[in-house]
Amino acid sequence: MSKPRKSISEKRKMPAIFIPHGGGPCFFMEWTQGPADSWYKMESWLRGVEDTLPDRPGAILIISAHWEEPEFAVYKHSHPPLFYDYYGFPEYTYQLQYKAPGSPELGGKIEELLQHAGITIHAELERGFDHGVFVPLKVMFPDADIPIVQLSLKRGLDPLIHMEVGRALSSLREERVLILGSGNSYHNLRGMMSGEENADSEIFDEWLTAAVAKDVPSRIADLINWRNAPAARFAHPREEHLIPLMVISGAAEDAIGRRIFTDRVMGSQFSAYQFG
Repeated sequence: MSKPRKSISEKRKMPAIFIPHGGGPCFFMEWTQGPADSWYKMESWLRGVEDTLPDRPGAILIISAHWEEPEFAVYKHSHPPLFYDYYGFPEYTYQLQYKAPGSPELGGKIEELLQHAGITIHAELERGFDHGVFVPLKVMFPDADIPIVQLSLKRGLDPLIHMEVGRALSSLREERVLILGSGNSYHNLRGMMSGEENADSEIFDEWLTAAVAKDVPSRIADLINWRNAPAARFAHPREEHLIPLMVISGAAEDAIGRRIFTDRVMGSQFSAYQFG
């Protein structure tokens, strides 16, 4: 018996996805030292994400670990430049281009949705897309033909308010907007650069994987209290790379999360999660 066909709206409702964006311009480096294939598996997975979606996105809303403001801000530029916010890399990595259009219209809708939810937000017109945006999206959507809007984190990095932001924006998924959280499930640079196998990154990863797969009230409780998880502060000495997951969890509404990618890079575990 064939499966019942989904309605157009069901087919086109986008998932909400938390992606690892690696380190700096890692997917575009010409490696001369160290293991050249360290990021290959992650790059290959990012390249294949579009094929897993129910439809081609009409727009992308991305929340990067690399933009914090005193209050939430939305980047409303029609032709966004790039902000090369990494340091100490070869000169050619500062020549990377990603000329995707922005969408002031979607930015305005995001403002309206958050204001309606009682969340303070303002428009940003000058900053540019940071590497948490253009590095992974250049891999995922290399044609740069999908409008992109970036939303900041709020200083203080409170998990609950970021979940509330995601919940306020969840209706965008029904309008073919792909909501992406761009960070890393593990972000301890000292641990990574040691090059040693660290069990603590795997311990936290397994806790996080179990947390996102729980029923919604349990997921919310666990993510709000993530600091109490085993090896939490080893995995995230500062949590800016984890907080985009909170927005994605909120945007998921009642959808249960699951791990859709994992890999060990330089001895540490990195994972991606999808809701819906």
